[in-house]
Amino acid sequence: MNKTHFLCLLLSCLFVSCFKNEKQPQPVSGKTNTISVIIDDQLWYGEVGDTIRNKFASPVWGLTQEEPLFTINQYPAKLLEGFVTDSRSIIVVKKAATDKFEIKHSETLPHNTFRIYGKSVEDIICSIELNSAQIIKMIRDAEIQKIQQDNSKSLLNPAVIKNKFHINLQIPSGYEYMLHKKNFMWLKKEIISGNTSLLIYQIPIRRLTKGSDIVGNIVRMRDSVGRYIKGREPDTPMITGEAYAPYFSTTILDRKKTYETKGTWELKNDFMTGPFINYAIIDEASRRILVIEGFCYSPSNQERDLMLELEAIIKSVKIDKR
Repeated sequence: MNKTHFLCLLLSCLFVSCFKNEKQPQPVSGKTNTISVIIDDQLWYGEVGDTIRNKFASPVWGLTQEEPLFTINQYPAKLLEGFVTDSRSIIVVKKAATDKFEIKHSETLPHNTFRIYGKSVEDIICSIELNSAQIIKMIRDAEIQKIQQDNSKSLLNPAVIKNKFHINLQIPSGYEYMLHKKNFMWLKKEIISGNTSLLIYQIPIRRLTKGSDIVGNIVRMRDSVGRYIKGREPDTPMITGEAYAPYFSTTILDRKKTYETKGTWELKNDFMTGPFINYAIIDEASRRILVIEGFCYSPSNQERDLMLELEAIIKSVKIDKR
């Protein structure tokens, strides 16, 4: 084989290899709660960048330390979007001849690409203001879906929880049962920076819906079961943090009205504290309030991603039809 034939063969192989790689990109896992923003430096270090940071890097409510909603990695607009595959979500912002807001969803990375184009700085800022809530929801939903997919690969035996509470809950196998009561269960997972916990319990429906002070009822409810979670010293039950009022909202879990409460917990007469997220599901068919709560203890370390993992576990709940 002469040099010409060998060179042609080598180039053909390289072309086929590149073509295959282009057609079959290898998905990358991406970091939790991380988004890539493709934007020119001139816009990033001006009013547009300030607006993006105010919306997508605002402090997460309910943590014991300040952490941003998302970790933002900024790339200049000359960088092609296709090469930014280290994030599940990409936001492309740039000036253009026409105003446009576009969402592209994919099953591979990036799962969601949001394009925000505007004829002027004012138009871009207006589009960010109008669409940021939808963007945040889609990014968070994608993050929760990814966590649930990862959890499903190795689950804790669901029989104990199913038999006691008549629910299916995707809890990863790293959790261990810490305490069983008639209508109460505590599961815990040790991590390098501390631990994460799940509480599952049920109460009669009238206890929570009695009166108009739902938030007060939820605080009293969780403080009443907090006696099961104690510190090393006597008289150190877990209580709802008193420094700040809990964040309260209404949502839907498994097609049922649910009260969502976020705040901080603390051990009475002790120094330990951390964030919690509590879901009180109104199960009319069984005349009960099904409560699933997640909380973590991670002193001097990030809590944001730990709380999202707990939220993803709780939102996998499916209640048996009875």
